[in-house]
Amino acid sequence: MAEKAILLIMDGLGDLPAPVKTPLEAAKKPNMDALAKKGMQGMMSTLGRGVVPGSDTAHLQILGYALDRYYCGRGPLEALGAGMQLREGDVAFRANFATIEGNMITDRRAGRLDNASAKLLEKDANARIQDVEVIFRASTEHRGALVLRGPGLSPQVSPTDSHREGAFTPAKPLDASDGARKTAEIVNEFTRMVHARLEGSDVNKRRMRDGKKPANIILLRGAGIMGKAPKFSEMHGIRGACVAGGALYKGVARYAGMDVPDVKGATGDAGTDLKAKGLAALEALQKNDFVFVHVKATDSFSHDGNAKGKTQFIEKVDKELIPALAGNGAALFITGDHSTACVRKAHTGCEVPVLAYYAGGRKDGLKKFGESSAMHGGLGHIEGKDVMLIILNMIGKGKMCGS
Repeated sequence: MAEKAILLIMDGLGDLPAPVKTPLEAAKKPNMDALAKKGMQGMMSTLGRGVVPGSDTAHLQILGYALDRYYCGRGPLEALGAGMQLREGDVAFRANFATIEGNMITDRRAGRLDNASAKLLEKDANARIQDVEVIFRASTEHRGALVLRGPGLSPQVSPTDSHREGAFTPAKPLDASDGARKTAEIVNEFTRMVHARLEGSDVNKRRMRDGKKPANIILLRGAGIMGKAPKFSEMHGIRGACVAGGALYKGVARYAGMDVPDVKGATGDAGTDLKAKGLAALEALQKNDFVFVHVKATDSFSHDGNAKGKTQFIEKVDKELIPALAGNGAALFITGDHSTACVRKAHTGCEVPVLAYYAGGRKDGLKKFGESSAMHGGLGHIEGKDVMLIILNMIGKGKMCGS
């Protein structure tokens, strides 16, 4: 029996036929299919049947953190993932570099800004407004996080990122409290300030000369306030680590008190070094009982409507990452955090396929890993809150209920 476990989450793995098979079903993935023959499959409704999960809520639920007790909003998780040190009471936001012309947002991702340019622009987004410290960090591509630190703040403000191109809308208080009013004022002052600074930056002047879209505004959403949560080791009785490239997933792990090593080449995009992630996971497994490995690009291809790209990336995962994860004696649990449909370019409430394998474990007789196959699997239909219970049972660490 395995004594340690690896959880591999391919973000947005589940899909709809595009147009006949899903990307997972269409992919040539001999290593995952070999595991399917030796293990069990099932389908997962991460937050409940038909509920459309966000990546933040989905990952917290999968790792065993009940949302009604421990969800702090996505902003703090993004900030933690970007390496920021948060204090209880800090208000934090997800942030996007974007392109604005006049009052119209013309590209929410500033042409998918590159990491190097984002880091150069980072200094223009830090300031002090009224009695509040404004701290910004770039993370991956156009993404970043913003933290407001000071007295009398509230996360009850509307986003300045409407999730679509169009007219820019300033932040507004969502309740009648002084904290919401103050926070909305600071957000709007920050937006005016950073727009003026970014407009005049050398980075954006060079981008425009090169025919690229300027990253001349920062949009905010996902406001939350930093709170406390029990450590993963306290909750489950095992030590955990996380190998990821994207800030959110590192942030979820740090919120849970897990080890989060920096992995060279783990970029959180399609160019991420999967072999480096595999080696890092094996190294982390030496000191921990459980390692959560996250891969982002499956979701990114889905949002771009690129079923072929998603299929090819799944094949790359199978070739470059699965051999390392499956060849070390640890139990292996493979799934996604939610389904993202290429035909919709959006998250859906459809179930996600699940594959569980460990030496000496049960087999359900299925031959390939995919949505159509997993519907008939021995794990049946589970929810995200079941994942850690199943994994703990796989490695003999489950707790008896009763006596």
